[in-house]
Amino acid sequence: MNRCEWCTSDELYIKYHDEEWGVPVHDDRKQFEFLVLESAQAGLSWLTILKKRENYRAAYDNFDPVKVAAYDDKKIEELLSNPGIIRNRRKIESSINNARCFLEVQKEFGSFDKYIWKFVDYQPVINHYQNISEIPATSSLSDIISKDLKARGFRFLGSIVVYSHLQATGIINDHIDSCFRKEKCSGKQTL
Repeated sequence: MNRCEWCTSDELYIKYHDEEWGVPVHDDRKQFEFLVLESAQAGLSWLTILKKRENYRAAYDNFDPVKVAAYDDKKIEELLSNPGIIRNRRKIESSINNARCFLEVQKEFGSFDKYIWKFVDYQPVINHYQNISEIPATSSLSDIISKDLKARGFRFLGSIVVYSHLQATGIINDHIDSCFRKEKCSGKQTL
């Protein structure tokens, strides 16, 4: 079975690739989860974050943006002392800030899903690459979305983090052409 070359022999990584990565996401809570996790990953490996994902779910109230937006200084200190997550104050504070911004986007657009998918006219971008070395870290699309998110007050969501988010949530399908998941993640989605 051919997979994208970035998959390692780690079962957690393979499961993530085979079941989640690149699958179009239209659930706001899942979108928020990936925003938190992708921004936590900055400077780290994705496998590190995957291994801490369940801890994040518990620490972040199952990624409920309403609850996260209400976190106070006491909760920040609790998160900073939690060895199950990345204990970086700037990343934690930005996740709370981003939850508040996320709620504002939901108010304006009806859902974060409608907001983020509008950038691609509600259809996934399907790229065609033969190997991992061809896949970029950013694109003009991630540049535009990152700039828009920053203008809306979001933090820790530069173009590289946004591109990873777009890949993870299936807005961009970067499975290499020989990967068995390419076609499964290429279906046109409607809202």
